[in-house]
Amino acid sequence: MVRKAPKPTPWGMYAKMTIGGAILCIGGPALTMWLTPTEEELFSRYNPELQRRSLENRQQKQEEFDNFVTRLKEYSKSDKPIWEAAAEMEAKKKKIADAVRLAEQKQAEQTKTPLRGVVDAIEAARNDEGAEGKADVKR
Repeated sequence: MVRKAPKPTPWGMYAKMTIGGAILCIGGPALTMWLTPTEEELFSRYNPELQRRSLENRQQKQEEFDNFVTRLKEYSKSDKPIWEAAAEMEAKKKKIADAVRLAEQKQAEQTKTPLRGVVDAIEAARNDEGAEGKADVKR
């Protein structure tokens, strides 16, 4: 039996494939970065009304983002997943808000009650006086 000679290694094909892969892997993201406008370029394309509104809301949005990041840092200190820690914090905040609302309602009722008692006492006194002492009072 006759042995065939082994085929030579296709180094040229390997080189072409390596160069093609490098062009795709490096050139694709580079092209995307080159074509994507920066924030300043986008802002300059806004109409003047949107630019004004964006500048007015910039500080507030930055503060909201900072608060969000701070809360995420607090949640990440826990051993639990962030969404569970966030749910617990929301439940605590809701419980505190409900307690505050309930305290405000009780305080409002206490402030209304003495006044209501005075009005009832005045009406009872007028009813006791009879018809001659009655005066029409509009509320």
